[in-house]
Amino acid sequence: MRFSTKAIHVGSEPDATGAVNPAVYLTSTYSQKEQAEYVYGRTANPTRRALERNLAALEDAKHGLAFSSGMGAVTTILTLLKKGDHVVLSDDTYGGVYRIFTRVWANYGVEHDFVDATDAGNVERAIRKNTRMIWMESPTNPLMKVVDLRATAKIAKVHGCISVMDNTFASPYLQNPLAFGYDLVLHSATKYLGGHSDVVSGAVLLNDDELHEKLRYAQNALGAIPGALDCFLVLRGTKTLAVRMDRHCDNAEALAAQLVGHRAVERVYYPGLKDHPNHAIARKQMRRFGGMLSFVLNDARKAKRFLKKLEVITLAESLGGVESLIEHPASMTHASLPKGERDARGISEGLIRFSVGIEDVEDLRLDLERALKG
Repeated sequence: MRFSTKAIHVGSEPDATGAVNPAVYLTSTYSQKEQAEYVYGRTANPTRRALERNLAALEDAKHGLAFSSGMGAVTTILTLLKKGDHVVLSDDTYGGVYRIFTRVWANYGVEHDFVDATDAGNVERAIRKNTRMIWMESPTNPLMKVVDLRATAKIAKVHGCISVMDNTFASPYLQNPLAFGYDLVLHSATKYLGGHSDVVSGAVLLNDDELHEKLRYAQNALGAIPGALDCFLVLRGTKTLAVRMDRHCDNAEALAAQLVGHRAVERVYYPGLKDHPNHAIARKQMRRFGGMLSFVLNDARKAKRFLKKLEVITLAESLGGVESLIEHPASMTHASLPKGERDARGISEGLIRFSVGIEDVEDLRLDLERALKG
């Protein structure tokens, strides 16, 4: 089956009743009189299993694991590490991942280095004898850097490291890291997979049986599992993922072009632009360039005023919903990074991150133009 067909049908096969949508099993425990597959709600749930099958199919993976949040998925992956292990991470990474490595896992003796992973050589040079994992995002948050998936996966394999790719920004419709050699693919299913800003969820997709068994055990032991209704909502979201992503991409491409030529804008970060430094590699490994972009205002002092003047586009954290969301990374999603760290990474006071929705593009154009005039 092709992508759109899998998205609609895998995990949603009609049951004995003929229902065309999966049932929502709101139960904490199961009678074991006539079955032994389901024992307790934290360990397994039929609705969750349906979602895990669906997401695995979309990433062309053998196994899928669903979580109560993207950070629940992150925490579970980190149980593969032990004291004294070292991790190499892409420098422009989600603020929650930065926090968990610098403020939580560091307390348990896990070491880390952030590198500019757009040069795969930087990843290779950062590897030590105790490096056990490389952790990448592509495109990255919020500067839209693109990592060479094949090259970085190869480096991980040569050095015996587990490779993790956060594929949230691209979604499985635009990019499949397992096909390039990655071991684990991570999603904040809150974003494009759910697609409607109404559920918080996460997922890990993989092919390796041994890693799957370890992570499935940790999923149950840690308990960061999603409720059945949350699983149903993500399953409902994936059914329209393909059509939504095409519209996200159409709109983002048009608005990136508008912003490039605007007198109030200093720079635009979008992999679909030909002058993006990683445009060539993005073309090789992505089907299209996504619905996320960032831009820098010429006058950083006007950033917050610009955001408040928007009427159609909503000032809010998160991304990937049908509605356009815009935010100020320095004071919102990446405020937990020390200022010196933000400055070093290019997260300036004038930087704006824009999750382009699927509204009529002309309304989005006019909204941006009105707000930028101020």
